[in-house]
Amino acid sequence: MSDLIDDPAPGQNTPEYTVSEISGAVKRTLEDEFGRIRVKGEVGRVFKARSGHLYYDVKDDRSVLACTTWKGQIANLSVVPEEGLEVVVTGRLTAFGAQSKYNMNVDEVAVAGQGALMALLEKRKKQLAAEGLFEASRKRPLPYLPEIIGVITSPSGAVIRDILHRLRDRFPRKVLIWPVAVQGAACAPEVTRAIEGFNRLTPGGALPRPDLLIVARGGGSVEDLWGFNEEVVARAAAASEIPLISAVGHETDTTLIDFVSDRRAPTPTAAAELAVPVRVELLAWVEGQGARLTRAGNGAVTLRRQRLADLSRALPRGDSLLASARQRYDRIADQLPVALIKGVQAHRVHLSDVSGSLRPSILTRMIAQERRGVQQWSARLVPALDRAVAQRRTGFESRAARLRPRELTAKITQRKQDIGGLSKRLSAIGRNQISALDIRLKTADRMLATLGYEATLERGYAVIRAEGEVVTRKAEAEGAATLEIQFADGRMMVGGKPARKASKTAPEPDQGSLF
Repeated sequence: MSDLIDDPAPGQNTPEYTVSEISGAVKRTLEDEFGRIRVKGEVGRVFKARSGHLYYDVKDDRSVLACTTWKGQIANLSVVPEEGLEVVVTGRLTAFGAQSKYNMNVDEVAVAGQGALMALLEKRKKQLAAEGLFEASRKRPLPYLPEIIGVITSPSGAVIRDILHRLRDRFPRKVLIWPVAVQGAACAPEVTRAIEGFNRLTPGGALPRPDLLIVARGGGSVEDLWGFNEEVVARAAAASEIPLISAVGHETDTTLIDFVSDRRAPTPTAAAELAVPVRVELLAWVEGQGARLTRAGNGAVTLRRQRLADLSRALPRGDSLLASARQRYDRIADQLPVALIKGVQAHRVHLSDVSGSLRPSILTRMIAQERRGVQQWSARLVPALDRAVAQRRTGFESRAARLRPRELTAKITQRKQDIGGLSKRLSAIGRNQISALDIRLKTADRMLATLGYEATLERGYAVIRAEGEVVTRKAEAEGAATLEIQFADGRMMVGGKPARKASKTAPEPDQGSLF
């Protein structure tokens, strides 16, 4: 009885938990008690895992809070945590039971105060300057008159209206607008994608690549303009192959993109003025240059004409240049008849001298001498020909003596016998082949006669035709006006004139038409 009312041993009525139960209870208590909170501190160690998740610490002078931002939440952060940056993080406290640790899942990061923003900006400026992204040598010149201008800005603000209005007033150009958010968490990634997207376009394609880019935004606070101070935006602008004008904020506002762009404009309107010249001024300049060219051409022609006149005065007159030649011509013309007469007389004297030495006796003597020479050669030619003929005859006779007619006759006889034997063999082979082919032909003839439909007619069948076509159905026969029936010995018409004689050229019926 005393056992029933005795108190239990001390501590035995305390609840008992497993490790997982107590870890889950602690996690629920943290999440329910604190809910969504904001924590201010300095970013310490920052680590990005291969999975894409971001792990970092937020600390003050006494404590450290472990923070986690998952991969899908990083794109929504307005500021990416960097070591040493003073920030205000927003999120929920939770616990990781596997290691008995608690941490904060952060989905929003804001810089704590303008001073921290400026310190971060200076840090990024020094980093990019050390890489040479601010060097003037790497900046590209702007095209004088771009055909297509790409504008990266908000599609609904006054900035795009000012740019389009200014371009229309100065020199109308084709404009491609890439709408982006110009402040907030989406600003930096959208501006980066716009710059990279314009650079990926194909020159001359369906959507042509711009010749010049303008990144523009109106004025605002440092926080409003912070998207253009992000490192990804600055690097995208530096890597752009298309010349880029930055026009972010007012003249007193300076962002990181201004240092890496090829040209900075104090305002969006000024960016439009930098992009194109004034068309009216350009036309006036061209007209002025044309007038100058005309005046220069006229002056040059006048100067050359005056120079030609001065030189022509120093030249002698044409009559004086031809006077001496004309005198020489007249003198030679006067001397020509006398010179011709003298030449004829000199040739006549020479002919007389030559003809005086010619006599008939001399010619006769020369002919007789040549005749004797010909007779001597002819007398020598006849014996030489006889000797050549005799020599050739002797050669032929010696060759004929070596020939043996009997052997030639025997060989000819042997060849004739061989040819006769071959012709007999060929004749026998030909007759055998012809006989074999004749037998095959007769066999095929008999098979054709057996398989033809005429043989079938001999067994009591007939072929029915209507209008020249073979009839194989009862309905076709009932619908025909006249039927032609072919038997083994002839044809007859049913319902018309007598049928014509059987013809070998008539179309052969198929097996279904025989009855």
